[in-house]
Amino acid sequence: MASKLQVTKRLLDVKLQELPPWLAAWDYSPKGLLRAVHQAWRCYHNKYINMKKGGVAGISMVLAGGCVLGYICSYERLKHSRWRKYH
Repeated sequence: MASKLQVTKRLLDVKLQELPPWLAAWDYSPKGLLRAVHQAWRCYHNKYINMKKGGVAGISMVLAGGCVLGYICSYERLKHSRWRKYH
């Protein structure tokens, strides 16, 4: 029961000495990872998108995250195409 209790803690509630057992208690199977992504999306959607008075913050975070992810994916290609001085 103690390991189940550690998984239900949020990341910001976990102390540094509790971090390795907390990470080891997670389910790293494809089904467990899919469940974690679905739960994160549901929390994000309820907090930023599914509101009575919503703003542009939720949509702009998704767009900014997509831009950052796209840059990270193409960084190696962009790194080689920079202009360099040859001494």
